[in-house]
Amino acid sequence: MKVFTFLTAVLFPGIGFAQQNDSTKLPFAIADEKKLSDEDLTNKKEGVYITGAPDLSSDPINGFGYGAEGSLFFNGKRSDPFFAYTAYRAKLDFIVFNTTKETREFFLRADIPYIFNTKWRLRIEGGYEQNPNLVYFGVNEKSLAGLRYYPNGDSSQAPVTNATYRDYETNGLVGGNEYYNSYFKKEGVLNISMERIFMEGKMRALVGYEAAYVNMAPFGGNSLILSDSKKNGLLGLAKAWIHIFQIGLIYDTRDLEPDPSSGAFVELTNEISLKSLGSGYSFNKTFLNAKTYQRVLPDVFGRLIFAGRFAMGYTALDAPFFEFQDQWSSEGSIEGLGGPNTLRGYKQSRFLGRLTNFTNFELRWRFAQRRVAHQHFAFSAVPFYDVGGVWDNAVNFNNLRYSEGLGLRVAWNVNTILRFDYAVSKEDKQFFFNLSHAF
Repeated sequence: MKVFTFLTAVLFPGIGFAQQNDSTKLPFAIADEKKLSDEDLTNKKEGVYITGAPDLSSDPINGFGYGAEGSLFFNGKRSDPFFAYTAYRAKLDFIVFNTTKETREFFLRADIPYIFNTKWRLRIEGGYEQNPNLVYFGVNEKSLAGLRYYPNGDSSQAPVTNATYRDYETNGLVGGNEYYNSYFKKEGVLNISMERIFMEGKMRALVGYEAAYVNMAPFGGNSLILSDSKKNGLLGLAKAWIHIFQIGLIYDTRDLEPDPSSGAFVELTNEISLKSLGSGYSFNKTFLNAKTYQRVLPDVFGRLIFAGRFAMGYTALDAPFFEFQDQWSSEGSIEGLGGPNTLRGYKQSRFLGRLTNFTNFELRWRFAQRRVAHQHFAFSAVPFYDVGGVWDNAVNFNNLRYSEGLGLRVAWNVNTILRFDYAVSKEDKQFFFNLSHAF
């Protein structure tokens, strides 16, 4: 117990300070909009606790996946003046994941709002990823083309166009074309950022730094990414160090960050990487991310939340291809157009572009709550609709892609969100399990 207390004091010094100085008075003003709702405050758990779940998945690209995700929360006491204004005093996330097709992920993240009871917030992330199953369908509007293949591999026949992913994989990715859309990624990354609040907590300014060592490689046989590298000058198929410097400005009036019932979140972030500062590539990335949360007919439905997001990212200069699939948010990177957090009916990073946009809509209806073994669980049904596109330099609304679906959310002790989503598009059908909302 003494060892645990010591580690807590070292890793999360603000926790010890808050618990030794219990008071109902905040050391500085925080806007009323940031205060948790009465329902969330009632259900918020005191002290230190852990939540987690097995991470099981299966899809044609990665095979059967297994592992675990979880979070260690440090909430403090109700007498802590910050208890009603933040989801937690500190949080430690972990991810351990493996698949039968050799995908590996190991990540550890720490998040400490109001560290040392100040206006500063510290976030640290470190991890390693190995993935031989990533897909590449080109960059910019080229990637928006429908899937096509020749029946029985016979190019003398008329091609099948706008195929489903299952048919494309079964009929097109065979023989020497087995790895036509695949490449291999290895990456180790460390990211550190600091945020300071202004305007009673509604505004935050951010500075950060990321260091990553990446190794991107094609497979043998016919390879689209290798062809684009040789013929079109595509950058990124190499080993390289990436050093990125980050700044951002965030407006945030959400009442509960992991599961908001009201408020808005708008951020503008910028990342710059320069060869002159030791990075393997020179590029600049700007990202606008706007989210809103609004109660709908509370007298009728109890808790029915409309959630919407609009996001736009632009990557300038000579960026490697893998930077087009990564939009950096203060709350963590959003990987690619497609996959569990953007366009859920399409494969992860199905579409890549210098200019990327995605818009998401959800209705989150809480239909039941239960307390089991001193744990609080709340259940919500979530229909959703996603739309997005990628372009060379200018938006063309004729090239948008759409997906829709239905999800289940389980809020575990307020802060942990178990997300189950089934999404459909004209190209694919996918099921996702994650430990957070999509946005």
